[in-house]
Amino acid sequence: MVEQKKRFALFLATCDSSFVKKTYGGYFNVFVSTFGEDGEQWDLFRVIDGEFPDDKDLEKYDGFVISGSLHDAFGDADWIVKLCSLCQKLDVMKKKVLGICFGHQILSRIKGGKIGRASRGADMGLRSITIAKDAVKPGGYFGNQIPKSLAIIKCHQDEVLELPESATLLAYSDQCNVEMCSIGNHFLSIQGHPEYNKEILFEIIDRVVNMKLMEQDVVDKAKATMEDAEPDRKQWQTLCKNFLKGRSEQV
Repeated sequence: MVEQKKRFALFLATCDSSFVKKTYGGYFNVFVSTFGEDGEQWDLFRVIDGEFPDDKDLEKYDGFVISGSLHDAFGDADWIVKLCSLCQKLDVMKKKVLGICFGHQILSRIKGGKIGRASRGADMGLRSITIAKDAVKPGGYFGNQIPKSLAIIKCHQDEVLELPESATLLAYSDQCNVEMCSIGNHFLSIQGHPEYNKEILFEIIDRVVNMKLMEQDVVDKAKATMEDAEPDRKQWQTLCKNFLKGRSEQV
């Protein structure tokens, strides 16, 4: 009997920049190289352009990833409302969903949490986030060695202001009260970007400045955070893969 390939889908909520297209062939490749493994099938749905899977096809997937976005997760654009509706269906089906940045906020939104503009202002650059030890058990997504903190690249102006009642807080920081949370064993969401590296962040920063969306001093501080430090990409990869592939349960 031939073993079925594991199948995953990326809900892309942002447009590919010319830099990402030229360097990586698009964000889809960035996500698959970070979270994918040999022998898996990954499908792309550009939800920002109104591309969604049919409801009848949802059962075929082992897991889903929702990307970041320049759009507000509390917005009511048609595609955002449709994405929320789809995530509610995935919640009922108990399908694995990894939400990143915008995706993190969407998952809290559909479960009754409060999202909005970041209470301490936009956060951009490398940040150390504190793991909520009491909520994280050995052998869960983190493996047997639970770190006290992890470095991750941040790039957001919105945040989860209040967790849904059903959510468990897994990480926080001085800048953001909800850096990571889980809902049951099927939703995991992260405010930062496990898939980003320094060059992706710097290119976004430069674009944001050109669009006059951020002041130069904020940008300079963001770049300075990565002068002598790197994100813990390997640990984030392991954590996200453990979750998506169902290798361990957190609660």
